[in-house]
Amino acid sequence: MTLPNFYLPVQKWNFYFLIMAAVMFQSCSRKAIPALPNTPTTLDIEEIDFGYLHGKARMVFKDEKKERDVKANIRIRKDSVIWMNFSVIGVQGGKALINKDSITIVSTVDKEYYVFDYVELSKRFNFKIDYSVLEAAMLGNLIRAKALSDQITREGEFEKLVQVEGSVTIRSLISPALRKIEHVDLIEANTSNTLKLDYSNFQPLGSKNFPYNGLVNIFYKTAAGIISNTITFEYNKVEVGDKELKFPFNIPKRYDRR
Repeated sequence: MTLPNFYLPVQKWNFYFLIMAAVMFQSCSRKAIPALPNTPTTLDIEEIDFGYLHGKARMVFKDEKKERDVKANIRIRKDSVIWMNFSVIGVQGGKALINKDSITIVSTVDKEYYVFDYVELSKRFNFKIDYSVLEAAMLGNLIRAKALSDQITREGEFEKLVQVEGSVTIRSLISPALRKIEHVDLIEANTSNTLKLDYSNFQPLGSKNFPYNGLVNIFYKTAAGIISNTITFEYNKVEVGDKELKFPFNIPKRYDRR
């Protein structure tokens, strides 16, 4: 799992990791749930369903050198597009557009933009990444559809789903009482590089529960040693419905592509 070079200027990767976390996020105050007998053979996971979603959130990015606090406006049209607008201390800092073809991130601070396609991202992480993976992770849904070859066991009060794709193992812990995913580990066997996702503070959103808080931990090896990065995520407002939303997005001509 080869991860991006964090020795590049921090601001130039901040939005990338916010997306990849807004790619896969949320936090871990787990409720005590009585352990259930026997080994489960099926999973009952409640997934958010909607036409459009919009919300406001606070995201904090932290590496071993800096910490940045970002406000985000988020809009999603299901199975189609994710739009984000970022601000830092009231000043617009950037925006992002994720669709089925690519991820485009614009930094208004640096007057530049980045375009990532899914083939490139999949190679970076040694794991197939596409739009459906990113959307599912943002909503607290399974990032990979369950297959017959997957393993389902019990781990304490949780049901554990283990999935393998290439050299990456995905372990998901599901609360039987909440019917929601509370924790996910992605581990790359060749390097032991790891992405950990925690979901918490589940509150009703429409007729389903939604994780309003999150934590993403990324651990990876470099020549200098093990590097860790953390992204926390907290929604303060989320709404779903069928009312059409707009996704305004443009790149000024004077901005440089990186």
